[in-house]
Amino acid sequence: MRIVLDTNVVLSALLWRGTPWLLLQSIERNASVQLFTSAALLEELAEVIIRPVPAKRIALSGRSARDLLADYIEAAELVAPVATPPVVAADPDDDHVVAAAVAARAELIVSGDRHLLDLGSHQGIRIVTAAEALRLIPVP
Repeated sequence: MRIVLDTNVVLSALLWRGTPWLLLQSIERNASVQLFTSAALLEELAEVIIRPVPAKRIALSGRSARDLLADYIEAAELVAPVATPPVVAADPDDDHVVAAAVAARAELIVSGDRHLLDLGSHQGIRIVTAAEALRLIPVP
């Protein structure tokens, strides 16, 4: 299974121990699941992770934003979308998530963003919540 995580899911997975964290753990432990990201998504994550609330949470963990970002980069395979077509009219930044998923030939986009979730799918790629994705990942 090929998966792209939206930045909001990645941030939650890296900073809190809820469903997104369980999902990331499941992905990392399951050889049949591949995680993909793109330079645009990593850039967005790098910008968001240093904002005040995430920075406070990271400080409590005793790790640095750089360490968390490096761990995520190591877990994901980088893809380079050829183009970023307009798909999500209400939030054009979400087009980067869709572009990465298309480039990765992903089966799932995992997001907590209503704009993406409301699409339901794009070019056969299902768009689901972290809880739904956790249910869909095969048990090794």
